[in-house]
Parts: sequence; structure tokens; C-alpha cells
Amino acid sequence: MKSDTVDSEITTINGMFWVHLFVTSLAWIGPFLFWWPLMILAYVVVQLQYLLFNRCLMNEGHSLKEEQHNTFYHYILTKMGFKLDKKVVKFVVRKRLNIFLGLFVILWQVVLGFKPLLF
Repeated sequence: MKSDTVDSEITTINGMFWVHLFVTSLAWIGPFLFWWPLMILAYVVVQLQYLLFNRCLMNEGHSLKEEQHNTFYHYILTKMGFKLDKKVVKFVVRKRLNIFLGLFVILWQVVLGFKPLLF
């Protein structure tokens, strides 16, 4: 896929960058740590942010501009060496990812019966 890395550079790696990375990581490991209704609530809040503000509010804190389909995910994946189209990444992250993660946490905890490690 086409990669457009020039415009997805974060100009400030600061405390907010690390908070954003932590929160993003929690979205993925949360199904193993937290009770499924809490995770569903978190995924809904993130989706509401996209719906109401049409952007990720954390991006401003570390100078990632929303123009040209920039996302935190694209920035991180590009730094890891992946070559992905920004528009596709944005669509997946903003429209599909939280639905997938929500279904996964229900499958993991409710259907398969695994208990969260923390609460």
C-alpha cells in the first residue's frame, strides 16, 4: 500500500504523546485486564469523540495535525516500518477498530468465560 509519511510526523514527543500511547495500548490489552462493560464504555466514549468532534482530542497535545488523514496509529505503525495508506488506517481506526475490540472483549470474557486479570 501507499505510504504518506511526510505529513504524519509528530513534532512534539512530550508527556501527552506517552499518555496517548498508554491509552492506545490499553484499548488492545484492556480486554484481558478489565471487566467487559468497562471496556465497552471506553470504546463507546472514543467513538463518541470521533462522532462529536470529528477528530482525536489527544492528537493536539503532541502536535499531530488532523489534516490529510493523519492518525496516531499511522504515525506509530510507520515508525515501526509498516507502509500503510493513511486514509485506510484512518477509516479502520475511526470506523471499525473499536467495534472489533468491543466484540473481542465480549467473546473473550462472556462467551469463552475468561475473567479479567485486574477488575
